[in-house]
Amino acid sequence: MAPRPLRGLVPALLGSLSLFLSIPGPVWPQPSTPPQASLPPEPHPCHTCRGLVDSFNKGLERTTRDNFGGGNTAWEEEKLSKYKDSETRLVEVLEGVCSKSDFECHRLLELSEELVETWWFHKQQEAPDLFQWLCSDSLKLCCPSGTFGPSCLPCPGGAEKPCSGYGKCEGEGTRGGSGRCDCQASYGGEACGQCGLGYFEAERNSSHLVCLACFGPCARCSGPEESNCLQCRKGWALHHLKCVDIDECGTERASCGANQFCVNTEGSYECRDCAKACLGCMGAGPGRCKKCSPGYQQVGSKCLDVDECETEVCPGANEQCENTEGGYRCVCAEGYKQMEGICVKEQIPESAGFFSEMTEDELVVLQQMFFGVIICALATLAAKGDLVFTAIFIGAVAAMTGYWLSERSDRVLEGFIKGR
Repeated sequence: MAPRPLRGLVPALLGSLSLFLSIPGPVWPQPSTPPQASLPPEPHPCHTCRGLVDSFNKGLERTTRDNFGGGNTAWEEEKLSKYKDSETRLVEVLEGVCSKSDFECHRLLELSEELVETWWFHKQQEAPDLFQWLCSDSLKLCCPSGTFGPSCLPCPGGAEKPCSGYGKCEGEGTRGGSGRCDCQASYGGEACGQCGLGYFEAERNSSHLVCLACFGPCARCSGPEESNCLQCRKGWALHHLKCVDIDECGTERASCGANQFCVNTEGSYECRDCAKACLGCMGAGPGRCKKCSPGYQQVGSKCLDVDECETEVCPGANEQCENTEGGYRCVCAEGYKQMEGICVKEQIPESAGFFSEMTEDELVVLQQMFFGVIICALATLAAKGDLVFTAIFIGAVAAMTGYWLSERSDRVLEGFIKGR
């Protein structure tokens, strides 16, 4: 009985797939670069296809484990023999091939679903490797290992051992890439079959190459010693098989600014700024100046600051001179402040009395309190120290004071703090 086609398959995909397969060379549409730098780059279609096939094979293992191996072999042969290559099993596997968030996988599965069905029902026996049949032969997204590009050309060094085994072939296994070898640090050459810059050949046979590091400044060498140099790195010169540092500052190879000086370093040099006192210099400090900057003067072998304040340089009234490094500034004398370009005397406000800011109502209440205190005091004296009158007197004074302070406590406290 012929297998029944899968449901939900869009017929238009057949036309799209035919067009997809008819274009020679790499036909998979390349996604545009995401505008956000933080987004990871989209995988090459070959890698997507490989992931799809790997997931498909895991699904086969899962369905085998779930439906076979129950122990009743005769029953399995009778009831489940057709399940192995059935449409039901294929649907179960395809449902779990792509994760929900893997858009590229879903897109590829949509385009290749008919091909997967063809392989499942008709090609498994003659082409058991689904990856080779689907990704390389049918969709032409991938190349065999060790090859690259639209025509699956061998990588430098050969398909068996691309980049001599010491590098990575760009685009290997895909229909893209340049095939250029990205060699490991100690190897070089088109196929990584030589030692790289700064390394020498310590051992070689038909299948093996060992490269070790040269002595520091050597670019090419015959061994690890300082005297084994054959070529030097930039900034060094070869002298009797040794690399000697070139003094760029002494050989006029350095290029520094007008107000900078040169400092030699191993294999290079640095440009550093002259001292503030210098107008051009031959080294660090005010003693290596070619000329003195304005505001400085030659004293012996050094350029030292001129004290402009020794002369009358601040003509304004109530101004005084303040010397600075390489210059001076005019400031107001003590007791004066800058106002509209001139120094004026600072006005110190006179302190006011405690009662100066009281309102008339507050003064009336204070007068009433004062007279009340006098009356209570006289009454207490008339009673010749009687405890009852004394208590009344103290209570009256406390009550009047509390009333007045409760109404104006903030103003009174502020007055006391300011000394009013």
